[in-house]
Amino acid sequence: MLRDADEKRVLNVTTKRSPVRGPIASVLTATATRSSSDNGALTRWFDAFAICTLVIVAAIAAFTFRDYGLGWDDYTHSQYGDLLVSLYASGFTDKRAFTFVNLFMYGSGYDLIATLCAKILPFGLFETRRLVGAAIGLIGLLVTWRLGRRLGGPLAGLIALVLLATCPLYYGHMFMNAKDAPFAVAMVIALLGIVRAFEEYPRATPATVALCGIGVGLAVGSRVMGGFAVINALLPLLFILMLRSRANGLRPAFGEWGSFLAPFIPGAILAYLVMGLVWPWAAVSPLNLFRAVEYFSNFFEKPWRELFDGRLILVPDMPRSYVPTLVALTLPELMLALGLCGTVGVVIAIVRGEIGRVGAAAGPRAALFATVLAAALPVAVTVTTRPAMYNGIRHFVFLMPPFAVLGGLAAAWIAGRLRHYGPAAIAAGMIVLIVGLASPVIEMVRLHPYEYTYFNRLTGGVAGARSHYMIDYWGLSMKQASQQLRTLLAQRGETPRGDKWVVAVCGPHPAVSVALGPQYSAIWDPKGADFAMMLGEFYCAKLDAPVLFDVVRDGVIYARLYDIRGRSISSLTTVRGPD
Repeated sequence: MLRDADEKRVLNVTTKRSPVRGPIASVLTATATRSSSDNGALTRWFDAFAICTLVIVAAIAAFTFRDYGLGWDDYTHSQYGDLLVSLYASGFTDKRAFTFVNLFMYGSGYDLIATLCAKILPFGLFETRRLVGAAIGLIGLLVTWRLGRRLGGPLAGLIALVLLATCPLYYGHMFMNAKDAPFAVAMVIALLGIVRAFEEYPRATPATVALCGIGVGLAVGSRVMGGFAVINALLPLLFILMLRSRANGLRPAFGEWGSFLAPFIPGAILAYLVMGLVWPWAAVSPLNLFRAVEYFSNFFEKPWRELFDGRLILVPDMPRSYVPTLVALTLPELMLALGLCGTVGVVIAIVRGEIGRVGAAAGPRAALFATVLAAALPVAVTVTTRPAMYNGIRHFVFLMPPFAVLGGLAAAWIAGRLRHYGPAAIAAGMIVLIVGLASPVIEMVRLHPYEYTYFNRLTGGVAGARSHYMIDYWGLSMKQASQQLRTLLAQRGETPRGDKWVVAVCGPHPAVSVALGPQYSAIWDPKGADFAMMLGEFYCAKLDAPVLFDVVRDGVIYARLYDIRGRSISSLTTVRGPD
């Protein structure tokens, strides 16, 4: 561990830094050479590329947000948003939001903002929800860039940004996931505040304290899993105390520790206020937060089976390998490799204490410790406790930003090493980077608007994953199937036997009802129905009836429409699905 002499040597460094040693000793070359590069041409180029990336993603989102369909929860969340607006508009006298389904147990910031935006923007309610989701996702990209840049310099920040922007899991969910994508953004905002605080140790600025308060408040106010943000701060704090007590003795270390924590008392108050704003039920009673923790500590629904590794397994019985397996199979290969390298390298750097940053060594090491915890601790807890797991890893989208940052750190370190081998090595590294980023982008274009269903080449893409894992578990393809049905009937000039066409649906009914409109009736029972609209998932049966069309991506059937007029169909399902 570093002693006083080492601390003073680091503090006295200004523009010239000693070479970084060790496997990532540096964590990255960009870290070790940051003061000279920050004012150089490369820094300007890296930052310009980062801004261009954000602009490009924003432009693509603006042109495509209408393409994304509704899933299982969208309609219910839109109702919740209306109730929240009524809650605030009535001065908290209309409390229907506090008893609506179980959504009051979750934070409500996304639903509230989307409902308010729908009242002023020239789009439909659900199109507005997609646009708001994209805007929040872009904030997450921006914060990830700033976090990576702060920890490792401009190159690390740029690569962290492009890794996340080309991650189909993150990009796809940011449009249509009302719970997990906003939570991921809140968590990375909290992490940026925590990292800034540790880098400023032992005296955080008021702006940093405010950022921490806002980030933690948004995180806890989005989901009770936001408690991980608090753990990401507390464990590195103990780490700092250990390092400083070894250097200066326990009593001075405690005094310094207390001085650091004192400004965070108003920060904690700010966090509570922000939490209450986006999660009003939690602020009504201090005990409600603990009630929510207790509620989510146990699986609160009747168990169903989902497909994992080729087997149908009850969701409370999913193996411990569930999350690690799906992380390995649903992240782009480059992001997976760099993220793992960055995680290992940063851990080694923390342990060895070889962090080439200006300032007290304990602070930068704690900042990196917090970043590793943000990416790895939830996985470790899940593997250890084995909770009910389902819907792929949508609940773990919040791991993607810190994992991308760790990937950015590793990539920048590798780039620094390649410089020693000349232009040919640098060119080879750039080719690998470009190819690694292009691969998921090509797949995202092919899968659009179902980017979130991506599987990497380790499992053979979505075609290889079809028989082993759930693909379109959110049911987004029902929008395209509904649109194709309307177009088909219009082209044929057919009219219903009664007042409406009757469509039996194996999938999210509200999504079909919204997409089809009032001239159609979406039902569960196929008896008397004209058509059967089926998701391509395992729980939807293959019917003995003419197929009118399929919704296909990469050779995989996402949805299918049958003509069942005049046929006797007893059931749409094979086994019990996520109803």
